[in-house]
Amino acid sequence: MQLYSYFRSSASYRVRIALNLKGLAFETVPVHLLRSGGEQLTPEFRRLNADGLVPVLIDDNGEQPAALTQSLAIIEYLEEMHPSPALLPDNPGDRAHVRSLALSIACDIHPLNNLRVLRYLVRNLKVGEEDKNGWYRHWCEQGLAALERTLANDARTGRFCFGNTPGLADCCLVPQIANAQRLDCDLSNMPTIMRINDACQALDAFADAAPAKQPDAE
Repeated sequence: MQLYSYFRSSASYRVRIALNLKGLAFETVPVHLLRSGGEQLTPEFRRLNADGLVPVLIDDNGEQPAALTQSLAIIEYLEEMHPSPALLPDNPGDRAHVRSLALSIACDIHPLNNLRVLRYLVRNLKVGEEDKNGWYRHWCEQGLAALERTLANDARTGRFCFGNTPGLADCCLVPQIANAQRLDCDLSNMPTIMRINDACQALDAFADAAPAKQPDAE
């Protein structure tokens, strides 16, 4: 498998964690999101993903290799192709709960803080650096505070977002926390989230997926 990735992309980070948790070997193909205007916007890359976004996973599994896009769709594909160890629980209600946790990050928090959104604020709306970072912190802190309430009040929360085994929601949580810390978000009132983040970081699958450990890290 080949993973087209940028070391600091939280969406790519999610997929790296999932691949590691499942013990799947993969080759990283770096795509620099800033160099030369963004390598993800070149015609060559857009043939893999018309949106010009990372990650993209190529899995030559004996069939016609396809370029898989969207981090959660990629992780669900890995779950179906390599079901053990599982990243989703068996019970349909519990699976929906874990997907909801993951989607609250991937759909509600992350898009508002995506690089192309922040670029638009600066380049098109002429928002200053301080105000741009304030935008980031506002939406990230608000979203994570809601997630904290959900996790803190649900009996299914254990050492990890669901029970005592890392799964899909943790794959999304850890990269979002890394970004929040990098932008100096206030996480002091989120003890459940930070406890889960610490438990994840103690595992090699998460530690080895961290941005600083990637071949294109700067």
